[in-house]
Amino acid sequence: MTFRNLIPVPVLALVLATGCQHAASAANGQDAIPQTAAPFATPPVLNGTPDIATLVAKVQPVVVNITTVQEVKVGQGMQELPGFGEFFHMFPHGQNGQSPFGGEQNDGDEVMKQQALGSGFLVDAQGHVVTNAHVVDGADVVKVKLADDREFRAKVIGKDTRLDVAVLQLQDAPKDLPAASLGQSGPTRVGEYVVAIGNPFGLGHTVTMGIVSAKGRTIGAGPYDDFIQTDASINPGNSGGPLFNLRGQVVGINTAINPNGKGIGFAIPIDAVKQILPQLIATGHVQRGRMGVVVQPMDADLAKALGLDRTHGALVEEVESGSPADAAGIKAGDVIVSVDGQDVPHSEDLPRMVAPHQPGTPLRVGVFHDHQLATRTLTLAALKDDGQGGDATPSSPSESTPGPQQLGIGVADADGKVVVSRVMSDGPADGKLRRGDVIEEINNTPVTSGSDFVSKVKATPLDRPVLLKVRHGDQSRYVAIERGHASH
Repeated sequence: MTFRNLIPVPVLALVLATGCQHAASAANGQDAIPQTAAPFATPPVLNGTPDIATLVAKVQPVVVNITTVQEVKVGQGMQELPGFGEFFHMFPHGQNGQSPFGGEQNDGDEVMKQQALGSGFLVDAQGHVVTNAHVVDGADVVKVKLADDREFRAKVIGKDTRLDVAVLQLQDAPKDLPAASLGQSGPTRVGEYVVAIGNPFGLGHTVTMGIVSAKGRTIGAGPYDDFIQTDASINPGNSGGPLFNLRGQVVGINTAINPNGKGIGFAIPIDAVKQILPQLIATGHVQRGRMGVVVQPMDADLAKALGLDRTHGALVEEVESGSPADAAGIKAGDVIVSVDGQDVPHSEDLPRMVAPHQPGTPLRVGVFHDHQLATRTLTLAALKDDGQGGDATPSSPSESTPGPQQLGIGVADADGKVVVSRVMSDGPADGKLRRGDVIEEINNTPVTSGSDFVSKVKATPLDRPVLLKVRHGDQSRYVAIERGHASH
């Protein structure tokens, strides 16, 4: 299943981006964003049957339409934009030799002005607008149209691509601007009514209504996935627009859809956005803390092999040398089960729990090490852009050594490494190991040869899964395998 962060909408191609919003409470009162008087009281605006018309009349003035202009070269830039090929075959020329987007069109690399659309909302009287980072990515010109049709040029003053949030500043902003009331996404319950307002397909200030379908969704959009799922209709062009509760408060930024689904949209929780908004307005970027570990999910077999009483936490695959985690004594094979006393339910929760803390902040980390719980205290470093290493192909095994049939694998010695040479279909390791994996450790002990591996597997108690540390290319991970019976 594929999820899509909607790209900004080219005007004629009708390829539009849904908006999203992340939110988080400010780390302290000093970082809180100054807010104009909230137009809504604490009790819901709507009593009894939802009066969406009254709600919309109150909140619509804070919603804006965003138009961006980007200069691209015909024949180069356009072919890099997904989904435009068929469109240009349908509309190969404009009038008088003009391209559909303006600018002369010929066989050379002519520069054309490409327009795209998105949504956003005003957050203060100074003219700051919140939207998605992908709405304004690469834009040469940004224009913002208010609900009363006034239009202003805007400048991108801050972007956080990890959370997909950007802040714009209206140029020559008037003094009578309204401001959205930012709510809390944390207390928002599944099943609550929500209203989305945005600019889908260029149809400005379109209103749709639905409910919160789920919370805490991970869709692979980034390291801080924690989306609100809603069935309020969200389409390309809604990107960056607000998701309101019935109190008229923004609880999310509409940002992504499942292109194969219907009534499945995703919004960034406003709590995460509120946390970074002061930094984006003040400095244009966000500083986050980092521990210096690579983690992987836990499963029932891993939990049993490591001695945990339940499946939770984040299993440490690697510890960066010289990192805060390294200095605190955290090792590969440890399971991080808590951060500052809060349980880590899943591995994907750990980055979200660490990110709100500034570099230099001390952090207490609960670690399950060698079947015992310990507390490590570390001082966070500054998060840097992540690099991605390529995959390396392991050397071909020179001599095959029969592996324990109870694991359903074969291993081989290759250039001083123990390499998986085969994986039996439907065996215990099927789906967990693959041919070419390098086995580095068994039960947290280094493996030196194929025969060493065989003997250590046989020495593992039968009522305990075999815990392996394996590497494929540049990526290491832990795998726990329950042994089966040898086939005959």
